[in-house]
Amino acid sequence: MKNQKILVTGPTGQVAGPVATHLAQDNEVWATARFTDESKKVGFEAKGITCVKSDLGEGNFSELPEDFDYVLHFACSRTPDFETDLRANGEGVGLLMSHCRRAKGFLHCSTTGVYEADDHNPFTEASPLGDNHRVMMPTYSISKIGAEVVARYAAREFNLPTIITRLNTPYGSNGGWPFFHLMMIKNGTPIPVHSNKPSQYTLLHQDDINRTVSGLVESGSVPARIVNWSGQQHVAIEEWCAYLGELIGVEPKFDFTDQTLETVMTDNSRMRELVGPAEVEWKDGLRRMVEDRQPDWLV
Repeated sequence: MKNQKILVTGPTGQVAGPVATHLAQDNEVWATARFTDESKKVGFEAKGITCVKSDLGEGNFSELPEDFDYVLHFACSRTPDFETDLRANGEGVGLLMSHCRRAKGFLHCSTTGVYEADDHNPFTEASPLGDNHRVMMPTYSISKIGAEVVARYAAREFNLPTIITRLNTPYGSNGGWPFFHLMMIKNGTPIPVHSNKPSQYTLLHQDDINRTVSGLVESGSVPARIVNWSGQQHVAIEEWCAYLGELIGVEPKFDFTDQTLETVMTDNSRMRELVGPAEVEWKDGLRRMVEDRQPDWLV
C-alpha cells in the first residue's frame, strides 16, 4: 500500500504502533488515541505520523479529517466495568465508522477471545462464540462480540467495505504474551497453564501482521468479511516457554489451574486465501524477541 491516507487507532498499544510506523514509510498516516503519555505522541510525530487525541468512550472524532482512504481500528478498552467497555468498544466503533464512512476500507481488529472454548479443536470463523476470557478479563469477550455486531451493522448502514480480523496471540520485538512469560521464567514465577493441557495457541509475529494488514483492509466488503488473523503453527504455552527457558538457561515453572484461559487454536485458511500464509517460524520469532528486548539474558 502506497500513497494512501490511513488512520490507525490505538497506536500506543502493542500491535497498532508498529503497524502505524510500518505504513508511514510509504503513506500519510494519522494516529489517534488518548495519548496520556505525551512522549509516545512525540515519538510517533518524529516518524512523520500525525497524532490527534481522542477517546473512544466519548466518541468525539471532530478533530479528525473525514477523507481517509483506509482505517485500521485497533483501539480497545479493557476495564472490569461493562458500561465502560461496551460504550468504548461497541458504541465507539460505530461512531468511528460513521465519521469515516467515505473510506475505501475499514479494518476492525477483534480477537479470537470471542470463541467459545472447545477443548483442542481449531476454531474457524463459523465456530460458536462465547465468553472465554471471563476468568481473566470479565468484560473482554462480551464487549468484543458487541463491537463486532456494531461493525457489521455500520458496514451495511454506511456501505463501508469492512473486514473484522480475529487476532490470535500477537508477539514480536514489541512484546506480547510470550514476552510476559519470558519475564516470569527469568523471575522464577510459575506460569498459569490450563489443566486441560496442553494449552495451545496460534502465534502471529508482528512482521506477519505488518506484511498482511494492507491486503486485509483492501479486501473489506459489504456485508463485513470475518477472518481469523493468525499463523498456522499451533504451539503450546508449555512448548514455547520450554524454548524460551532454553534460550536464557532457566527452566520454566508451571501452575496448572482452571483459573486461566483454555486452548485457543485457529484455522487461518481464509486468511491464506486473501493474503497468503504467515511466514515467521515461531522459534525464530521468539529468539528474535529475546535478542531485541533482553539480549543480555541469552546463554
